Amino acid sequence: MHTVAFVGAFIMLAACQSKNASDVLDPAGGSIVAEANSAGASAVPRAQTLGKGETKVSMLLPLSATGSAGAKGRSMFDAAKLAMADLGNDLITLSIEDTHGDSETAKDLAVKAMASGANVVIGPTELDAAKRLSAISGPTRPPVLVLADNFAGAPGVYAMALNEADSAAAGAAAIAQKGKRKFVLFVARGPVAGAIEKRVANGLSITGASIALTLRFDPSNEAEKAAADMAATVGAPEGIVIATGDASPLPLLRALKARGYSADQMAIIGTARWLDQPVVDPLYQGAYVAGLDKNETGPIADRFKAAYGYAADVNAAYAYDSVALATGIANALGPKGFSRQVIENRNGFRGSTGVFRFRADGAGERSMSLYRIQKGVEKKIANAVTGY
Repeated sequence: MHTVAFVGAFIMLAACQSKNASDVLDPAGGSIVAEANSAGASAVPRAQTLGKGETKVSMLLPLSATGSAGAKGRSMFDAAKLAMADLGNDLITLSIEDTHGDSETAKDLAVKAMASGANVVIGPTELDAAKRLSAISGPTRPPVLVLADNFAGAPGVYAMALNEADSAAAGAAAIAQKGKRKFVLFVARGPVAGAIEKRVANGLSITGASIALTLRFDPSNEAEKAAADMAATVGAPEGIVIATGDASPLPLLRALKARGYSADQMAIIGTARWLDQPVVDPLYQGAYVAGLDKNETGPIADRFKAAYGYAADVNAAYAYDSVALATGIANALGPKGFSRQVIENRNGFRGSTGVFRFRADGAGERSMSLYRIQKGVEKKIANAVTGY
């Protein structure tokens, strides 16, 4: 029995756990052997190599970057160490390189890793670098598991992180399944606006719903105009989808409420980006958000906190799952197992971020949960929602 489906199922059901081969990427039974890091995320780690396995894995992180990029890189670094201690030390050799948060450096390091015989590349976190890697072709190019936010994917270059388009589409589709048909989409003006609109439209079409109006705007200074334009064009939308990227949705929520559209009165759907910050403002109350199931990260989060002294975030979970996936494929198939056929198997994989799989175009598909914001906290109201 040697079909791709069998190989994919084997990786999913066995290989991505540990040498005991129980559940895919599910570390609940793993032991903590990582060192505790008393300095937490504040210490700047050095580029280094971990493990002694035959499979070569290159990981590109912004270890010495400043601000949020550096914090992201350091939490991913710690998560990678935990995954290696749990799963990978005897199966892969993980070389972690510092991109310094610079896209050009990240691209150059990725090209170097490809040329030096890496079986798979994890990273980079820099979106511009990830996009440039999509243009690199060749029969010997290894697969890349990109850790950048809002990366759409490309053939052989896979999006690990949940992007805003998928979250918005899944939330909209879940509300449409309740019988809502006419939606308005507010999306921050920028390079990913078109991708978000396309994904939301596709997600709604599954249920026969549609976007009546899309408004691209600058969330920082055009919220009032955007709300007024909607009120003048679509008198009674049944659902409002808001995707503002890094910007706060509060100015738009405030402008909408002034015109009689509030989340406690109608279906307002945000994105997982909303949950990156506290949602205690009353304007959030009643809004829906599709995001990763927080219950999935429990075992990882608890052990991460015990090992390093600070809380794991979703970026740590993505890094852990990337290393665990590489370990699982190496365990099942060895260094030559990193083919598109294996990575794109439709059975998918289960990790600390839930169930995920990759399409031929590099996009990631993830099962999410639907949350409703109540009293400043997101409350889960449905499992396994998706915009596909």
